[in-house]
Amino acid sequence: MILNPKFPLYLPGVKNGSNDNVSIIGANLREDITSLGYFVSSNGGLEIKIQNNYPTKDYASFADILKKFIEDNQLEDVKRLGMAVPGPVINGKSHPARLGWSLDVEEYTRDFRFEKVDMLNDLEASAYGMALLEDSDLDPIYTSGHLENGNVAILAPGNGLGEAGYFFDGKYLRPFATEGGHSEFSPRTNVEVEFYQFLNNLYGIVSWENVLSKTGLFNIYRFLRDVKRHPEPEWLADRFSNGNFVEELFKAAVEDDILICKIALDTFLEFLAREANNLTLKLKATGGLLISGDIPQTIRDYMDKDKFYEKFKISDKMEEMLRNIPIYLIKQNHTALNGAALYTAYYQD
Repeated sequence: MILNPKFPLYLPGVKNGSNDNVSIIGANLREDITSLGYFVSSNGGLEIKIQNNYPTKDYASFADILKKFIEDNQLEDVKRLGMAVPGPVINGKSHPARLGWSLDVEEYTRDFRFEKVDMLNDLEASAYGMALLEDSDLDPIYTSGHLENGNVAILAPGNGLGEAGYFFDGKYLRPFATEGGHSEFSPRTNVEVEFYQFLNNLYGIVSWENVLSKTGLFNIYRFLRDVKRHPEPEWLADRFSNGNFVEELFKAAVEDDILICKIALDTFLEFLAREANNLTLKLKATGGLLISGDIPQTIRDYMDKDKFYEKFKISDKMEEMLRNIPIYLIKQNHTALNGAALYTAYYQD
């Protein structure tokens, strides 16, 4: 994997030859599956040699998963570890609520004898990993042109709602994390006020993550079913109980033409366009908007790109800025894993 010039990342260590041919373990920790990869750095890029997935809930700690990965693949004297975690990282420590683990880079440096350990918020890691994407991994929603010079916003609905960005310093893009997914959701229409009240009874404070995530999509669906009384076929309830909710909802909308599922996806995409608008304005992301995450990748064929763009650019005074921003959907889902490894390979002199 080599760096894509569309993403001129600030990676000072790329110019340092001592960072070539370094062995690295990359890890992407998620509440369902934790992915680990064995990488070797080379010529400013990465080569992945091994990748394994582990059911997160089967292990008491990340250290147990890391130890098993090393033993399973008979790895010796690995130099570096790069970790992507679903939560804020402060002073090398993180306590992601979705995992229930306490994570500390000093622990892994000491116990596994790595020369260097880095831990990043998963969407910040994903921002680094996007620099390793090929052009074919970028599905244009609004424009087929290149990312322009300017800040870039990243929005990723999946198990949670990830939000991050790139700051453009005049020459390089510098990724940074946010916790914007936990900012408060606000309704716009009378039906949305009903939806807000429905969520308020469940959560108290209603965040955008309660709307734009796998749980959020289910919240939209059950609001339509239980409050607005849209009928749910009995066979569909059976499918949901035995399968992946997002995939089954998508199939029911596209293949079976089930109205409640189509309305749920339409509502989700409208909210996605609105929060994309919010994030783009807050970051003044004139360079572009990147949409990633499991849900957009799953429902990509359902999305009406023109309709999404029209919803995205609605603004009180900023429509002129919003109408000129390129929007891409990321089709590849290993960016956090690759980005954690890329960061620990080259983010130092």
